[in-house]
Amino acid sequence: MKIQAPTKSYSFASIAALIIGAGAYGIGLFNADMALNEKGYYLAIILYGLFSMVSLQKTIRDKLEGFATSKIYYTLAWVSSGFAIALLTIGLINADLLLSEKGFFAMAYVLSLFAAVSVQKNVRDRQAFSAETNPAPELIEQPVQ
Repeated sequence: MKIQAPTKSYSFASIAALIIGAGAYGIGLFNADMALNEKGYYLAIILYGLFSMVSLQKTIRDKLEGFATSKIYYTLAWVSSGFAIALLTIGLINADLLLSEKGFFAMAYVLSLFAAVSVQKNVRDRQAFSAETNPAPELIEQPVQ
């Protein structure tokens, strides 16, 4: 399989999307008129969501590349990602926020999750490309003497 390194513009756009999405979510959370424990809930949900999506992307990529991946971890990554999105959805449905605020938090959340997956993919692609073009010295075949 030929690995192609991600372009700099795509890598930059992915990082910018992650910063913009997570930053907007954080600024919105900081400025929201809600109790501190509710803000903590939404902060924990985005951190959980980011981690679960990166873990899911890594697990899927490992499986595609032939690395040993346990079925339980693969399933757990999918379930965890689903729970993260469901917890935000349930929280926003029950929140005492304007509909526009709910939409803002949902869009910033989805942008952040997508960008985290994209950044993780770029990191993996760049590492695979680097390993393919510059193999470790111990992996280069030495002539038999």
